[in-house]
Amino acid sequence: MKHLPVAAIAACLLAPASVMAQVWQADQGDGTFRNPVLYADYPDPDIIRVGKDFYFASTTFVNMPGITILHSRDLVNWEFYSHVVEKLEGTAAYDLRGSDSYRRGLYATSLRHSRGMFYLAVTPVGFNTRIYYAPDPRGPWRYHELDREAFDPGLFIDDDGTGYIAMAVNTDGTITLLTLDRDFSKVVSARKIHHIKGGEGSKIIRRNGWYYMFNAIPPRLALTVSRSRSLFGPWETREQIDDKTGGHQGALVDLPDGRWFGFVMVDAGSIGRMTNLSPIFWKDDWPIWGTPSAPGRVPDRARKPLDGFAPTQLASSDDFAAPRLGMQWQWNHNPDNRAWSLGERPGWLRLHATIAPGLWSARNTLVQKAQGPRSRAAARLDISAIREGDRCGLGTFGQYSATIAASRDANGAPFLSVTLIESTEEGPRADVRVAKHPIAGSLLWLSVNADFTTDKGSLSYSLDGQHWTPLGGSFPLAFAWRTGTFQGEQFALSCFNGSGKGGFLDIDTFTLMPGDPE
Repeated sequence: MKHLPVAAIAACLLAPASVMAQVWQADQGDGTFRNPVLYADYPDPDIIRVGKDFYFASTTFVNMPGITILHSRDLVNWEFYSHVVEKLEGTAAYDLRGSDSYRRGLYATSLRHSRGMFYLAVTPVGFNTRIYYAPDPRGPWRYHELDREAFDPGLFIDDDGTGYIAMAVNTDGTITLLTLDRDFSKVVSARKIHHIKGGEGSKIIRRNGWYYMFNAIPPRLALTVSRSRSLFGPWETREQIDDKTGGHQGALVDLPDGRWFGFVMVDAGSIGRMTNLSPIFWKDDWPIWGTPSAPGRVPDRARKPLDGFAPTQLASSDDFAAPRLGMQWQWNHNPDNRAWSLGERPGWLRLHATIAPGLWSARNTLVQKAQGPRSRAAARLDISAIREGDRCGLGTFGQYSATIAASRDANGAPFLSVTLIESTEEGPRADVRVAKHPIAGSLLWLSVNADFTTDKGSLSYSLDGQHWTPLGGSFPLAFAWRTGTFQGEQFALSCFNGSGKGGFLDIDTFTLMPGDPE
């Protein structure tokens, strides 16, 4: 492993948490932007414009609070705006009782606005589709539940206010259009309108008397567009782009001046599925991604859609001084709100040790998205209340979950351990890299480095915030949809105990900064 940048980490840990980590900046400050716009896992994107504001909805699976809404004024610089779902209901697995729900929960949402109301369609895996609605995307959100499970529901609201849902499953490819009642609370009819082999993730827009339907083709990591004068067809389909030329699931959003931009996700290895943005031009009423001089390809760099907005970054670092957790944070399942607090020790986040045999089954693991191409997370901790059997610390969470954790032995002496958990189809498989590394004192600094250019990570610790010691060696980073969390690697703060007699971990700061090569 490369030499740790001691001075850099120390400076970041001592800096105010309001200082934004410059891990990746899409806005180049000269009127251009570079892709990806979001170098992190924001899958199944859907973006709409309401007046001069853009809103972005993304998949969150079983992470809570669920369905992240981002806001922007220029499509390039985004801010956290809200979450739609505070708690998942319907099965004990959402509370990690009896089993888990990783890779399930909420995904492939679609967001629309009509008649002064925001609407969001989502289908919790194994349950009926819900139409959430709110006059303000900050909420509160309520929902209607339909009488069926619409896979990857593509909500579309026509000019006359009629609501529709387009749905398709790639194993079949038949696209069915559901017509909704005026309140979007019931399905009044269903009709098969098209067939695209491998198609799913339908999104519909309207322009110049044409309906355009975009479909992801996951088996080929490709995107198609179909057009028709009628929602009910007939439709004509053309290829658009794929992951080699830009991405495979997304659609278009219009600008106030009538121009259009495309948004799409692209599979990018262990970081997950990133968001790319592309100018669109039209030829014979067909959308073409890119520019006339370089058509059919999402550009690496292009003019910003709208000028006059300063570069910004999504929130990441946290000093836990606010009365609520920042919107960059989510829990791995529904949290046990009795077992964490921002008020028991003001200015610190307290995680009480939950009862669990291992990290994969522990509630109240607090996660946020790692960022590419390289990022490092560091936390300042008080471990004075850690007890024997506790495993409380910092690490990655995903296909590979590597944690450096604090505990105590039978005599009360503190020590560190390093465990790597690989998620497999047979279940989580643990590799104890370091069983017992003695330390001293009650203040502890932990760090995890993630290099998404090499898909490797590493862990380290410090007893004074200045001098850092690597522990446990390097470990892999990966993404797989069949196992893990169906998400890119995340950074995680965790605290659990198998005996149920645990203490608690106090977290003073969490700092995200550019990472090192591995």
